[in-house]
Amino acid sequence: MYQPKTKETDSNVIEFIENVDNPKKRQDAYELLEVFTETTGFEAKMWGPSIIGFGSYHYKYESGHEGDAPLVGFSPRKAKISLYFSVNDKQREELLRSFGKHTAGKGCVYINKVADIEIDVLKDFINQSVKFLRETYSDEGMN
Repeated sequence: MYQPKTKETDSNVIEFIENVDNPKKRQDAYELLEVFTETTGFEAKMWGPSIIGFGSYHYKYESGHEGDAPLVGFSPRKAKISLYFSVNDKQREELLRSFGKHTAGKGCVYINKVADIEIDVLKDFINQSVKFLRETYSDEGMN
């Protein structure tokens, strides 16, 4: 049976941030921690070895694949900072237009530093993602 790699762990978020090598990236991680915590109202939790997630939801696909994931999160990786959101495509494109300097993948938005983005748009991204996931997966289980 499939076992997801990214699960909530008991690892300490502050310890993880303190171990980020780049001092500027560490400072950005603390700033993101504050923004995500204030915006979601959820306590930060480690998901896997490197994702800081907020809240959680249970998903189940038609294929039968299911699991748990954070509602939103981020990871201060070596190359870029990964931001994890799930908003519908129309909202995502609208928010990305005014987000600031970034690149986008299917499930992530990548930034070099917090100074490159609009914090108010980041908050909108967080709120939209939480709302979208709650509406989409409300029957599956939400924290």
